[in-house]
Amino acid sequence: MPQPSTEFGEDLRRRRLDAGLSLTAMSAAVHYSKAQLSKVERGIKPPSRDLVRLCDAALKAEGALNALGTPTVAGAPIDPVPEENDEEDWMMQLSPDGRGRFQPMGRRQVVGAGAASLMRLGLGGPGPVTPAEGTGMLEASRALFAHYRRLGQSLQPGFLLPALIAQTHTLRELSARSDGANRRALLELASRYAEYIGWLVQESGDERAALWWTQRAVDLAAAGGDPALAGYALVRRALITLYQDDAEQTVALARRAQSGTLPPRIRGLAAQREAQGHALAGDHRACLRALDRARALLARHEGSPDATVIGSMHLPDSVGMVTGWCLVDLGRPGEAAEELDQQLSLVPGDALRTQARYGVRRALAYASDGEIDHACTLAEPLLDGVATIRSATITIDLHRLARVLARYPDHTSVRRLGPRLGTLSRLPTS
Repeated sequence: MPQPSTEFGEDLRRRRLDAGLSLTAMSAAVHYSKAQLSKVERGIKPPSRDLVRLCDAALKAEGALNALGTPTVAGAPIDPVPEENDEEDWMMQLSPDGRGRFQPMGRRQVVGAGAASLMRLGLGGPGPVTPAEGTGMLEASRALFAHYRRLGQSLQPGFLLPALIAQTHTLRELSARSDGANRRALLELASRYAEYIGWLVQESGDERAALWWTQRAVDLAAAGGDPALAGYALVRRALITLYQDDAEQTVALARRAQSGTLPPRIRGLAAQREAQGHALAGDHRACLRALDRARALLARHEGSPDATVIGSMHLPDSVGMVTGWCLVDLGRPGEAAEELDQQLSLVPGDALRTQARYGVRRALAYASDGEIDHACTLAEPLLDGVATIRSATITIDLHRLARVLARYPDHTSVRRLGPRLGTLSRLPTS
């Protein structure tokens, strides 16, 4: 929990007076009550992260207030140690009630646990996979991958993970019995499956497992002769630190993923993540520079053939959407709402997860800008989708929205939406 900060309160008051703003005027600018602002300035009440961001933007502090009011968060290490496991077996247990468990184990562990007598599923004999078999598996698996990604927009991760893990295992084992171009292509596709599993696992709230799967994706890609995915793994790790509100780690990881040797798409996605880190820190100029760099890099990627695109496939203009995302964290909710309105109009209606993710942030932008009734109107139709997909990351913004709306208990729309919003913002994801 944030603690009262005399230093932050004193600096806030000094900057407010230097700007010629009364408490009444400041209250109107950030949509917080005069009483709450007064308590923050006197060090009696701790500022919320959202209030810090709004004050920083309103007073043009360029991140200085953000630095005083946002405590340092110990996030994931920049280089988490990968779990080495030679001759690794993947054990998956599925229960009749729909629950499942996945556990990687060394093969000696499997024997020691008495699991060697379990039913074994072979791949058709010990011989090599013929080129025709490998090509057929590739075509089918690519089509399945696109299908699974579409399903991932409207289903809980737990429904998809068993099938995705099994498919990744099959591709990995087939590659060991293939050679030449088929082997490389099988490993490349297996790495994309593993990376997507890592994202879904993060959506279910398990950051450690998400890092494990990201590392598996890197290993599979490297085995197929593609070291570039190691760069994208840094972008994925930066997403974890972003949701931990660790701006410094997010920027550091994203910058490391912008090496000139990496493909333009990976570098462009890394520049977007860097922009999000700068937004957390309240650095508007650095954020815009990173977004400009992202747009230029992603434009260079356009038209390049890539059967299994890295990153989101449901954002017609990813830089525009991330710009709207960043403006919320920069304490510029009015600008954010305008940008997100435009971007969400371009997202397909069946992209439920994307609509919910950015739709909740758009509602947060409107609520932070004092347009409470409109925020509730936007949020209400999203709640069924949020309940369906059960996303740990979307829940973070939903919780922020619930906190903002809780300051307006007398609004009819808040009273109508509040109970369900409160329940969903505390809903476990798995």
